[in-house]
Amino acid sequence: MKTVKQFFSIVLVAVLTVGFAFNSEAKKSGDTSSSTVVEIAVSNPDFSILVEAVTKADLAGALSADGPFTVFAPTNDAFSSLFKELGVNGVSDLTAEQLTPILTYHVVSGKVMSSDLSNTSVETLNGKKIKVDLNEGVKINDSKVVAADIAGKNGVIHVIDKVLVPAGKSGGCN
Repeated sequence: MKTVKQFFSIVLVAVLTVGFAFNSEAKKSGDTSSSTVVEIAVSNPDFSILVEAVTKADLAGALSADGPFTVFAPTNDAFSSLFKELGVNGVSDLTAEQLTPILTYHVVSGKVMSSDLSNTSVETLNGKKIKVDLNEGVKINDSKVVAADIAGKNGVIHVIDKVLVPAGKSGGCN
């Protein structure tokens, strides 16, 4: 069951990251809900690091699952900041075991649109909770939501500006 949760968490992360870039095109060409989270993520270069991490953690297959999932997807800039903080060069310096708890921390079961959010804590697929704060914009823990409601046929992506790291983990690298 834990592996299934981890798999779905990674899918949500990929959907969120790809969705940010796809959202601009969707506004021009129509609804994104006919695309899977995989299609959304792979088509967006701003989420190449997320896609690389999901692939290395062997969670990419989850992106094709039915869901629904809510993914809080960090941008490439967010990952670059985390790598600098951790003193690593990138995904290649991390193991799948280090990446998995971080990636699954970005995924919540169900399709939660921004209008459904409230000030609360929500359990992620890795079993730890994230804090939703609507007092000054929308924040997930200490990360700001920079784009919301990028709908795919198996979930929704909310793009965030910082990688979420589960409490008690140093980037999942300990």
